Amino acid sequence: MDMESVRHFLTTTATELGIKILAAIAFWVIGRWLIGRVIALMGAAMNRNHLDPTLAKYLGSIVAITLNIALVLGILGYFGVQTTSFAALLAGAGVAIGAAWSGMLGNFAAGAFMLILRPFKVGDFVEVGGVVGTVHELGLFGTTIITPDNVIALVGNSKIFSDTVRNFSALPVRRVDRTAQLAGSVDPIDAIARLKAALGKIPNVAASPAPDVSLLDMNLVGPVIAVRPYTSNANYWQVYFDTNEAIVRTAREAGWPAPTPSQIVRQG
Repeated sequence: MDMESVRHFLTTTATELGIKILAAIAFWVIGRWLIGRVIALMGAAMNRNHLDPTLAKYLGSIVAITLNIALVLGILGYFGVQTTSFAALLAGAGVAIGAAWSGMLGNFAAGAFMLILRPFKVGDFVEVGGVVGTVHELGLFGTTIITPDNVIALVGNSKIFSDTVRNFSALPVRRVDRTAQLAGSVDPIDAIARLKAALGKIPNVAASPAPDVSLLDMNLVGPVIAVRPYTSNANYWQVYFDTNEAIVRTAREAGWPAPTPSQIVRQG
């Protein structure tokens, strides 16, 4: 084979390879753009149908991953790579990765089950996996929670699914639990009436169920009154602190003595 033939072969091969590389880059750029458009259109359609944001984000992630894998397989097929062999290799790698990352796959499976059972949605105030806060995002492998002190916490879905889930937003109102320790000389019946009247003046206290003010206990100091108004989750902390202030203000206006432990002196 003379040098001219070698040069012609290399030139032809390099040209064809360069064209394929440029075409693959074009396919990748256009494919990624199309995938982005598909995800955007799907998201817009789900928003128009008022689909739950949790479900929308979860489905969007699954569709994006599937389309990206299909794009990569298509580009490899364009280069002449046997995609069936590659798919078998990918499946084998998936088994190996799955064995090493069984916890990640457990999180994925738990996320799918949570999507079906729907114990909470984005925006709910919950306690999951020992973390209390507002659900920001339900991902493929973990759920993002924003805690009351404005810290982002990522909780694995498997931990959530295997533990107790408390959803404070599932019902229209929740109860605020406070107590008032009274001195032994204070009439608890009169105190209950005064505290009920004070709770009625607090903004955002629900009328139904009505606030619960009852004699909870008796100790060496005196009666203990349970003060339990109901309110929506959005107004919980406002009602919580206002209830504390109402207890203090009621005690001051009624002239109740400060509760102090009684001392029993025995002489032998």
